[in-house]
Amino acid sequence: MGEAPQVDTPQDRPRESSADILRANFSATVLSGAGTFGRAMRTGAQASKVAVVDVLRVRLQMRETLAQAWFLITVTAIPGVLMAIPFGVIVSAQVGNLVHQLGADSLIGAAGGLGVIKQGAPLATGLLLGGAGAAAIAADLGARTIREEIDALEVMGIDPVQRLVVPRMIAMLIVAPLLNILIIVVGIAAGYIVAIAALGVTPGSYWASFGAFTTSIDVWVSLGKSVIFGYLVVVIGCQRGLEARGGPRGVADGVNAAVILSVVSIALVNVVITQLVTMFFPTRLA
Repeated sequence: MGEAPQVDTPQDRPRESSADILRANFSATVLSGAGTFGRAMRTGAQASKVAVVDVLRVRLQMRETLAQAWFLITVTAIPGVLMAIPFGVIVSAQVGNLVHQLGADSLIGAAGGLGVIKQGAPLATGLLLGGAGAAAIAADLGARTIREEIDALEVMGIDPVQRLVVPRMIAMLIVAPLLNILIIVVGIAAGYIVAIAALGVTPGSYWASFGAFTTSIDVWVSLGKSVIFGYLVVVIGCQRGLEARGGPRGVADGVNAAVILSVVSIALVNVVITQLVTMFFPTRLA
């Protein structure tokens, strides 16, 4: 009689060490992140190309674009005001106390205004758009994806990027600088009130120092930051929404990933832009 075949039991298999498990998980995470970044770049490049062509050929979907822009305004305008007030108050109070100890009260306007314009307003704009805008876009497109509406559009010969992504991208690029301007105005006004009422700064010295150190470049850089942040948010939100899989759970995961990736991307890009602007456009008297 032949020998009985040997059965490979779990005890006979070589056990993976903790280092091997960590290495495998790390490799999978890096590869998944690189793949997500590549797909997001491809989506952004394709949507940008289609948007430029549609604008030049005057075939942009204005109704959908305006509807998306109005929606973004309704979900970010009031939170933007409520976020701008603490930004202005905190910057003016903290910087004002330090400047007061140094005996340079006349510079409170410059420090507070530059803080709001250069960092506070763009970051607040990006975080609001990344929270409300990215979540709404990812949820909308994710729901359409799991209901197979995206597949239906492709079957009918309609490009989903042109039909759904481009109007949201144009709307985001319109709303982002407007929201940034609103936050700048409210933040500077809040800082001005704190400086006058609590720190004893005269209105003339506040606005004189603000005008002496704040240049048009600072404002344009702030607006440029908000546009870049808005672009990142809409690309990430659309990419995560179009790739939603697995029913409602997949939509929820896509929304969560869109918000987290948007916030992290905004923080990293803000550091890079700040360093570049500091190198090429240092603070100087207007």
